[in-house]
Amino acid sequence: MRLLNTRTLELEYFPAEEKPPYAILSHTWGTEEVLFEDARDGAAKLRACLKKGLAKVLKTAELALAGGYHYAWIDTCCIDKSSSAELSEAINSMFSWYRQSSVCYAFLEDYVHGKSNLGNSRWFTRGWTLQELIAPFDVRFYDSSWFMFGDRLRLSSRISKITSIDLLILVSNKMSWAAHRETTRVEDIAYCLMGIFDVNMPLLYGEGIKAFRRLQEEIVRRCNDQTILAWRREDFAGEDLKQS
Repeated sequence: MRLLNTRTLELEYFPAEEKPPYAILSHTWGTEEVLFEDARDGAAKLRACLKKGLAKVLKTAELALAGGYHYAWIDTCCIDKSSSAELSEAINSMFSWYRQSSVCYAFLEDYVHGKSNLGNSRWFTRGWTLQELIAPFDVRFYDSSWFMFGDRLRLSSRISKITSIDLLILVSNKMSWAAHRETTRVEDIAYCLMGIFDVNMPLLYGEGIKAFRRLQEEIVRRCNDQTILAWRREDFAGEDLKQS
């Protein structure tokens, strides 16, 4: 697992059994994110990056360091997406990485506390943020100006109304949680749910809606809940299915 040193802003790699305590960021991607290529050559190059997403990286490091965490994980710059093997490993490990984090900072870039509707935030509609909401033990929510307006416990009632997530954690219920969420690529609506269902499977970008069927088959094989087969890829939001 590759982590960002919050003191030096250098990327460091740790074997799974040697990971230090770390903070983790949950957010939605924008058009100018800081990527691995921007961060791999050290702090000087990272700070010289003119992308809009740099502020998000620096603020995450600042919050983590202030909280006593010397490392942070940010998906945009801690994964070398040019490596299909590393990307596949990261996606299959994503749920456990969020689960094992010391704290998760959920940054809602389009939400202004006290001025806009929390339920309208894009963060609540994206596929990947579902596991980022439920996996960590400590999730803290920040608005567009990085004002912390609550944590998952204090906001649980509002979050439940927005997401339809309640205490009845049945497999079929888990699938319903994701029904109104979106992913840019057709396959990702399946891949982003693997951790929630404790499923591992190969990533085959280009297979289209077949990925969702593979996910269902793996879930049935693991827990024998046939209700999962009632869900169709068409029941989910996202890109036009003709892309498949």
